[in-house]
Amino acid sequence: MKKSGKVKKSKAFRIIIFSIVGITALYTLLPDYLQKGLIYLTPDIDDYKIFDNREVKTGTPLPWPATFDYNQNAPSSGAINDSIDLLETTGLLVIQNDSILFEEYYEGHEATTISNSFSMAKSIVSLLVGCALHDGYIHSLDDKVVKYLPWLKGPHSKSLTIRHLLTMSSGSGWDEHYSSPFSITTRAYYGRDLPGTMKKVKILNHPGIMFNYRSGDTQFLERILTSTTGMSLAEYASEKLWQPLGAETPALWSLDRRQGTEKAYCCFNSTPRDFARIGSIVLNKGEFMGKRILSADFIREMTTPVKYLTNKEAQMVDYYGLHWWIMDFEGEKIPYARGILGQYIFVVPSHNAVLVRLGHQRSKEYRNHHPLDAYTWLRAGIDIIEQRN
Repeated sequence: MKKSGKVKKSKAFRIIIFSIVGITALYTLLPDYLQKGLIYLTPDIDDYKIFDNREVKTGTPLPWPATFDYNQNAPSSGAINDSIDLLETTGLLVIQNDSILFEEYYEGHEATTISNSFSMAKSIVSLLVGCALHDGYIHSLDDKVVKYLPWLKGPHSKSLTIRHLLTMSSGSGWDEHYSSPFSITTRAYYGRDLPGTMKKVKILNHPGIMFNYRSGDTQFLERILTSTTGMSLAEYASEKLWQPLGAETPALWSLDRRQGTEKAYCCFNSTPRDFARIGSIVLNKGEFMGKRILSADFIREMTTPVKYLTNKEAQMVDYYGLHWWIMDFEGEKIPYARGILGQYIFVVPSHNAVLVRLGHQRSKEYRNHHPLDAYTWLRAGIDIIEQRN
């Protein structure tokens, strides 16, 4: 009986060893992006630590002044405070009249802690397209993309314009699935060859008809900006945004590999105070503290809904502009940038204010194409402002 037990244990041990060897062998045969995806599983706000990065350099810092009643008011609703904890908020900031009215940091974060913006980066790329238009690198938003990217493929590649990319109506075959380890989105996020990945994306359907959110559209814009400016995306962002805006902390733009290509659609890492500068440009119609950064016409077009497009449900797209979302909040049109884990920059013209919220999570429920927590953070910021009256 004892001998039989030893044999069974020996067989079980061999099965375990062979299983480990088999799994290890299978793992080594996977593409590198799948190996990395299996290690880290889901994106995180600190993913810049696992990627190579290029610094978005600052110039002379222009710190935000504080209001006379700085941090004297706070969100008064219990529901808002519950959401702050439940959705793992890391920072909440309210800028009014170019001054800090309120800021609070959580989860061990501080004013200088950088965090990934995820898809807020798309809205930053839109601003850079506006800069390239002003600088003459791009002649028109209606320029054909093949003029800048002659390698573009697909039956409708010659019809694609820069405007189609900005309005997420490219008609490309990009697969925007975050949960699948085999999607091109996963390959782009964890892979090491973004330029090569983009050359595989084809324009399969007629562009300019249907809104279909695709991160690849933003990465095509990166390819255009890099080829026309002769600079990396981080270098151009430093010259046109971070230095003129007086950013206080160098940002990090995550790359596909060392000295490689910026993940334009997802991975601009910065602080709440410096993200607020992006909102301030929009609030002030292309100006920052009296200095012209972008044309007012471009800002106006960027924040105007593309109602001539329809989405997959045949609904009019009254909630998206040129890589910026537009929310109808209590009768006011609010342009905003958003990231998948609850990153937001809200522009509130009626209060001359910018609100920034960063965190680990956002609501999985939507109202009129906007996550429910977006309404929560807007209500929180406006509540703080209205307490001053």
